[in-house]
Amino acid sequence: MSWILLTNDDGPASPALMPFARALGDLGEVRVVAPDRERSWSSKAVTRHDPLRVSQSERSGVTVVTVSGYPADAVQVGAVYFDDPPDLVVSGVNLGYNFTSIGALASGTIGAAFEARALGVPGVAFSAEGRGDWLQWYKRAASPDSAPVWEGLAALCAGLLADVLAADLPGDVINVNVPWDAGPDTPRRLAPLAPVSYGQLHRRNPDGTFGHRYRADRGAMLDAAGCDTAVALRGEIAVTPILLPASPPITKAHRAALGGCGWPGRC
Repeated sequence: MSWILLTNDDGPASPALMPFARALGDLGEVRVVAPDRERSWSSKAVTRHDPLRVSQSERSGVTVVTVSGYPADAVQVGAVYFDDPPDLVVSGVNLGYNFTSIGALASGTIGAAFEARALGVPGVAFSAEGRGDWLQWYKRAASPDSAPVWEGLAALCAGLLADVLAADLPGDVINVNVPWDAGPDTPRRLAPLAPVSYGQLHRRNPDGTFGHRYRADRGAMLDAAGCDTAVALRGEIAVTPILLPASPPITKAHRAALGGCGWPGRC
């Protein structure tokens, strides 16, 4: 392949980014194009009116380009910034799992992979998380002390990527969730997205503002037997091909209910 575009939604300061870039170097040339700050929960948002500021540097022999936008912006910019487009877009490794049907819609990590698909380039997303209290795990995972763990996970995910590409799985993007303590012998399971919602996100604060209060219902996720959440939460690697749904058929009854052609007052 010509080169691999590596992006994320955690920004260039993520402790997972450069270890993954180095590990992916065994598969081909890697260039990092990522948002210049954390852009979690941004889905496939694309900057439309504001100009995007771009900065390039070299880190550990890897070209790193930062973009003042979202992960999907990074993919779009990366496709035209260099003389040739990438053959593959890899997104992650995200700090925290990205699973369930509704989570896949919210994730900037997965959104970048879908943006690659929109450009006709394969996209694979990787996310990792530890067990127990998420906030405590996140503080530990984001600290410099976590570097050896991320080095090991990077090597593991690079190997997983090679296997995923060789398997030629059916899907518009491939989403992979890896336990933070995973190793070469950790079981891998093909698993669909769990049909689980994250529920009400925002709660009113005493000052009248609203704040983000996401708390995953792990019990409900584990009940989604055979799905990506249950696989990941029992400490295994969940590999999930995601297909964009086709439009459902529109029947004569639907058209009649909406005025014959489907748009009241238009026919």
